[in-house]
Amino acid sequence: MDWRKKMSDHIAYALLVYTALQIFVTIGALKSHGSSLLPYLALIILVIAIIPACRRFEARWNRLTDEQAHDPGMAPYYRRDRLVLWAIAIGLPFALTGLLKGLALIFA
Repeated sequence: MDWRKKMSDHIAYALLVYTALQIFVTIGALKSHGSSLLPYLALIILVIAIIPACRRFEARWNRLTDEQAHDPGMAPYYRRDRLVLWAIAIGLPFALTGLLKGLALIFA
């Protein structure tokens, strides 16, 4: 078992899920708010937020030596990072779009 490969796979799948959610959540916001610029701002912020987060995860796991990459003792760290990665990938599109929708209601 290579922790580097496993984390890399999760990052790739999380980016796919994140992108799909971002598109569907933002399209929903675009339809409900007409010509507001807030959904476009949400898209920009989401792209800016996810790229550094994924690069950080990838870099952390790619720094492992071959011995560390196969060490069963890395399992708790892998589970923690996998959980955080998926929480960001699934939660961030909803959280930011909800925040921007709330701001649109306040300032409308």
